[in-house]
Amino acid sequence: MHNTDNCSRIYKFFLWIYALFYILAGINHFRSTAGYSEIMPDWIPVHQFLIYLSGFLELILGTLLLFKQTRKAAAWLIILMLLAFMPAHIYMIQKAPFLLGKIEITPLIAWIRIPFQVFFIWWAWIYTRKKI
Repeated sequence: MHNTDNCSRIYKFFLWIYALFYILAGINHFRSTAGYSEIMPDWIPVHQFLIYLSGFLELILGTLLLFKQTRKAAAWLIILMLLAFMPAHIYMIQKAPFLLGKIEITPLIAWIRIPFQVFFIWWAWIYTRKKI
């Protein structure tokens, strides 16, 4: 098998994983709204609306990643969305330790979320570059 074919298959496999992640995360915004509300800073207005909006955007952008024609735009919009989520991650660091449902969010867990956000931004950035 040609090396380009292998790269294409790997690229598409991780693209589907990344898209599925956002689709499932979007669905979760509608199922676990209380948890998302818990991690939103008080100074951000209309928590419920923003939780539903972000869930809807994750569903749509995850789906748009799967189509070559919309992939680049979806990836850039995901990057912007992840940057917009940063205040919630910073708030979690400030608030820790706290219970999120039955899960204790320790300061370490709250801090670890930041590198994950950077990783997800990088992962989206890959799909702004490639034309596969």
